[in-house]
Amino acid sequence: MEISLSGFIYFLIPVILSCFVWFKYRGLEYIIIHYRWVLVCLFLMPLSVLYDAFMYVRNFIVFKMNSAPKMHDKKVRFVQQQVRAWRDDGMKTMMCTARPGWATVSFRRGLYKKTLCNIQVNMIDILQVDTQRQIVHVEPLVSMGQITATLNPLGWTLPVLPELDDLTVGGLIMGVGVETSSHKYGLFQHCCASFELVLADGSVVKCSKEDNPDLFYAVPWSYGTLGFLVSAEIRIIPAKKYVKLDYLPVHTKEDLIKVYREESENPSKNEFVEALVYSEDSAVIMTASMTDDAEADKINPIGYYWKPWFFKHVETYLKKGPGVEYIPLRHYYHRHTRSLFWELQ
Repeated sequence: MEISLSGFIYFLIPVILSCFVWFKYRGLEYIIIHYRWVLVCLFLMPLSVLYDAFMYVRNFIVFKMNSAPKMHDKKVRFVQQQVRAWRDDGMKTMMCTARPGWATVSFRRGLYKKTLCNIQVNMIDILQVDTQRQIVHVEPLVSMGQITATLNPLGWTLPVLPELDDLTVGGLIMGVGVETSSHKYGLFQHCCASFELVLADGSVVKCSKEDNPDLFYAVPWSYGTLGFLVSAEIRIIPAKKYVKLDYLPVHTKEDLIKVYREESENPSKNEFVEALVYSEDSAVIMTASMTDDAEADKINPIGYYWKPWFFKHVETYLKKGPGVEYIPLRHYYHRHTRSLFWELQ
């Protein structure tokens, strides 16, 4: 059967118009929401794997070659130049970092950045690990995953290390950093020994408990309103290979509060305390401490991609009853990364 060109065109036009009308009224948002698996599986996942691999190799080379400390002062001067240019231009709008939304953990779109003066603070390196002073010196965009990948093989860790890979030092200092060891060491900022900032006049200031203490204590929770953080010194402690994790299910709200309080008030026994609450009357309390010894049949590297999401694994103890596992330290630290806690579900 032959079809003329004009007949084909007459057939094609309504199809195109129908697609256009469907797209207009259903929209790109509909496609992204209802067919997100296509975008995720074919584009986002492969791209994220390549990006993570590149950054891992890049950070490893930079740290081994010890090139980051040599470049740090140059990067600080670049931030200063941008701030001074903003002042010379009349300070017409407020300043903010130029970090794009896709690079943050939050789902919130930072529309405010379109109307403000964006300052490039591209500082992503670990500058020094000083085991004598028990200090790690880092730039603000160093992530928790980057820190554990560097420190743990050296036998060190942060006292408070929030669990998601992509959380950054700057965000945890300027915002609120908390973890399962916070009952013992406090919040993330309580582990910090000093801060280095570029202020709104373009000057660089270093502060600690001894030097500029007013500024040092004002920086945490300031959300960048006092200046641009360009480095921080954070205390480190010796690390061990595993975390011995005790699971204790509870089935009343009263037991949850009572047991959680008792375990949290015993920092000499428990380095980590966490509770996952699944309903008003059911929860699993986890207490843990680092160890170099483990029972082979109870080792559970929970971070591998084929393992269940951590919160789903913990939920099984509501039926199984109390249990004990040994989780490799880095797997424990990032136990909620794959599932974004339970946000993905």
